[in-house]
Amino acid sequence: MHSVGYRANALLTFAVTILALMCGMASLSDNFNSPSPSAQVQVLNINWFQKQPNANDEISMTFNISADLQSLFTWNTKQVFVFLAAEYETPKHSLNQISLWDGIIPSKEHAKFWIHTSNKYRFIDQGSNLRGKEYNLTIHWHVMPKTGKMFADKIVMPGFRLPEEYR
Repeated sequence: MHSVGYRANALLTFAVTILALMCGMASLSDNFNSPSPSAQVQVLNINWFQKQPNANDEISMTFNISADLQSLFTWNTKQVFVFLAAEYETPKHSLNQISLWDGIIPSKEHAKFWIHTSNKYRFIDQGSNLRGKEYNLTIHWHVMPKTGKMFADKIVMPGFRLPEEYR
């Protein structure tokens, strides 16, 4: 006969193997989900657009964000991290990204939302490059699963322009 310790070890090994297989299957099942999120951002007002004493441009804006990210949620989704970024080009850098707002969506019930807000983080460019600059607003999201790999995607909304003069 086998000892109690040997039997416990065999049972624990079997249980961990089954758990690993279930986690693998859960991770693979996410590949069959084809999400179709939607988002819209409206810039309502440029509250101020000023040049700081150190010659950097700073902007405060008010905007509406509406999004339906419910299709990102499956039974394996723990939460979704979402953020709004302003993206623009300067002569020095081909891509500049500034996070304006972010949030964590804990469940599918909270994944359809409408927010009226000002930028949560400061919109500052090092230098005087923003006057009259075209920029995109981009909603980025990172899906954090209970098991498996994270994935990220975005929706780009082009066609925004900053004022020519400081206010």
